[in-house]
Amino acid sequence: MNEFLSQELKELSEKLGTLTKRFEGKTILVTGAAGFVGSWLVGLLQWLNKNQFTHPATIIAVDNYITGMQQNPFIDMNDEHLLFEKVDITKPFTPKKRPDLIIHGAGIASPVFYAKYPLETMTSTIDGLRNILELAREAKPEAVLYFSSSEIYGDPDPKFIPTPETYNGNVSPTGLRACYDEAKRFGETLSTVYHRLYDIPVVLVRPFNVYGPGMKIDDQRVLPNFLNAALNGKTLEIYNRGDQTRTFCYATDAVNGFLRVLLSGKPGEAYNIGMDKEEISMADLAKRVETAVGKKLDIQIKDYPEGYPVGDPNRRCPALEKARTNLDYEPTTFLDEGLIRMLKWYQLLRG
Repeated sequence: MNEFLSQELKELSEKLGTLTKRFEGKTILVTGAAGFVGSWLVGLLQWLNKNQFTHPATIIAVDNYITGMQQNPFIDMNDEHLLFEKVDITKPFTPKKRPDLIIHGAGIASPVFYAKYPLETMTSTIDGLRNILELAREAKPEAVLYFSSSEIYGDPDPKFIPTPETYNGNVSPTGLRACYDEAKRFGETLSTVYHRLYDIPVVLVRPFNVYGPGMKIDDQRVLPNFLNAALNGKTLEIYNRGDQTRTFCYATDAVNGFLRVLLSGKPGEAYNIGMDKEEISMADLAKRVETAVGKKLDIQIKDYPEGYPVGDPNRRCPALEKARTNLDYEPTTFLDEGLIRMLKWYQLLRG
C-alpha cells in the first residue's frame, strides 16, 4: 500500500476513534469487497490489523468483479488474515468461517453501469441481500449492514430538502433508473421484514454522493467524469442544464459513517450518511474542478448521452440529525480539499 492510502486509512481510523476496537479479533464478511466502498472497508481492516490490533480481525472478502477492481491498491491479497473469494452473491454461499459482522456492499452503483446491467443490478441487490439475510439467520452475527441508497428518495419535494429518513420518496417504478432505485427500496423492505420475523440485527445506510480515492476513473459518475476529462485535456461535459444540485461526501467521512451505522445503529432502522453542506450545481462543480486542477478547462453543457438513465433528481441533500444525535457522526472534509485529494489519487495512478 502506498503512503498516500496509508495516511487516508489512518485518518479514517482516527475518525472512528475507539469504535475500531469493536473489530479486533472478529471475523468480518464484506461483499462487493473489490468495489469503491468495499476496498476502503477491507483496506481499513488490514490497516488496523497491522497498526493497532493485538488480535487480528479475519476478513472474508467476496466479489464477482463485474465492476470491482481486480488490481486493487487498497488490498493486500497476500495477507494471511484475508480470505478473498470470487463469489456470485446472487447464489447462496457459505463462507469459510462464521462471520461476527456482515457488510453487504455488493451492487452496481453507477447510473451508466446500472443502465447497462439492469437485471444484474436488481438481482445483486434483491437475491444477493436475501442470501445474506439467510446466512445471517444461520450465523447469528452481531450486526448486518445493508447498503441502500439516497436514490430511494427519488426526486424529493423541495419541502423535504434536506431530506430526512422519514421521507417516503418520489420514485418512478418504470423509468431507466428504477432497476436501481426500486431494488434498493425493496431491499430495505426485505431487511426490515427479516428483522421483524427473525430478529436479524440488520441496519440500513443511505449514502449520499460519496467520492474519493478508489473510484475508478471510468466509473462514469460525475466527479470521475470531470477529473478524467480534466487530466486528459478533454471537454468537461455537463448533462442537461447544469443546474442540478448535490452535496458530496468524501470517502473518509462516508466510511466513518457507514461503520458507525454498523456498530451503533438501531436494528431495523435506516440512517442517512453524507455531507449536508456545500450543496452545489453541476455547473459550479465543474468550476471547482477547474480550480483544483489549476488550469482553464473546456466546460460545455450537453444533452444526456444515449443510454444514460435520465430522470436524476433536481436536488439531493441529506438531513443528518439522526446520525449526529445517535451515532456521533460529523463529516469534516469539504469539497475543495476532497477534490485535491481525489485528484492526487488519480495522478498517483497515472505515475
